[in-house]
Amino acid sequence: MTVKKNIRVSIVEYNKTRREGLALLVNSTFGYCVINAYENCKILLHRLPTEYPDVVLAAWQSFNGYTFDSACIKCISQIKQMAPYTKVIIFNGIDYQKVIFQTLKAGADGYLIQFTSPAKLLESIKEVYEGGAPLSPVIARAIVASFHKNISSTLSPREVQVLELLAKCKTYAVIAEDLFIDRETARSHIKNIYWKLEVHSKAAAIEKALSEKII
Repeated sequence: MTVKKNIRVSIVEYNKTRREGLALLVNSTFGYCVINAYENCKILLHRLPTEYPDVVLAAWQSFNGYTFDSACIKCISQIKQMAPYTKVIIFNGIDYQKVIFQTLKAGADGYLIQFTSPAKLLESIKEVYEGGAPLSPVIARAIVASFHKNISSTLSPREVQVLELLAKCKTYAVIAEDLFIDRETARSHIKNIYWKLEVHSKAAAIEKALSEKII
């Protein structure tokens, strides 16, 4: 289908070389134009009320360029609140399931990993503009896998979250920080997990959770 007008794109990418490369790719393709390319989301949000792009390509690892954190999620929500008809594609190298669902829940319309080819990236911008929801295969698989989990488990949703972080070799301190709880609460959840799964170690808990498709 021929694009009837230029798809107006705003880019967020903290790395100048990558930012300029993405802008060049989009601008040099018929049917697309870059309104602006920003080094962070703060500038984008400041300009959003006057520019109203069709698509925001958020090619960040994070709000500040180093770690994907809650500020990124907040930024997505703010974009959707300020410009509800603007589509947002997340474009980064993080395929951690928690991040995927947080970004989609915040309002992201698509999620691509940074190994995506230039042709696929352009195709995805057009797809999201036309109402689609482009997802890299690894992201789509993660979403499908989430529906295959054992919903009859005796573990609470919070305990499942703790167990997922344990499976990723997170420490008690990191688990507490990620879930906004104190360390004692994290330890209490882990004790409950061991008791409910009838195991006595982290390795055994993870093995049983995987075999029973709890995580």
